[in-house]
Amino acid sequence: MGRIGFALLLSALAGLSTTIGSVLGIAVRKPGPKFMTLTLGFSAGVMIHVSFVELLQGGIEAAGFMPAHSAFFLGMVTMFAIDALIPHDYLGQEEHSGPGMRSSNLLKTGLFVALGLAIHNLPEGMAAFAGALEDPSLGIAIAVAIAIHNIPEGLAVAAPIYAATGSRKRAFVYSFLSGIAEPIGAGLAALILMPFLTGGILGYVLAGVGGIMVFISLDELIPVARSFGHEHLAISGVILGMLVMALSLWMLQM
Repeated sequence: MGRIGFALLLSALAGLSTTIGSVLGIAVRKPGPKFMTLTLGFSAGVMIHVSFVELLQGGIEAAGFMPAHSAFFLGMVTMFAIDALIPHDYLGQEEHSGPGMRSSNLLKTGLFVALGLAIHNLPEGMAAFAGALEDPSLGIAIAVAIAIHNIPEGLAVAAPIYAATGSRKRAFVYSFLSGIAEPIGAGLAALILMPFLTGGILGYVLAGVGGIMVFISLDELIPVARSFGHEHLAISGVILGMLVMALSLWMLQM
């Protein structure tokens, strides 16, 4: 398998980890707050560390200091625009399944979350693809971080749809469709980038991906992790994610 094929496979696996969340949503409806806090914090820690240590640094080396930082902040602004136009929530951030919630509202919640996640997952698929294209080990690190936070995203789609319809199949399908946007994003990145890809352009892309991942971590993952009421567990997850990422990068260099 060539590097392009490997990059596409990684993004597909990361995106389709939403199906793990959908299975949990069908089986247990909602995870415990400690689980959500720790896993979201861990994912944020991995993303922040790899963004500054690998992605932005790689962009600086390939494209230069100011061009790379320009791409980095452009990535953040892009995600800000997407998030402002199409917001989404995790299950548990709001009590979607409260006793007063009608089935029609639950179904609408699940469908809107699925749509929002699908649009958010497009740039994440591009991130996994670009990282793997630069370095397979970097691509694996990004894909793992994305996969970890895609699990509760899949849960956020499946649980309200299952609660509203009683259909495991329907809940699973919508969760799957929200995740498949990630390999679609990777495919678009391959089609758009590959004909023009040079070392400098790849540097811009890596730095931009770093900005996207830092925004996701600071605006979404950490605040949501803290919202479950276990603030110290959230920051513990962030630190643990950074530590695991640092150790894995160190081991790869040995």
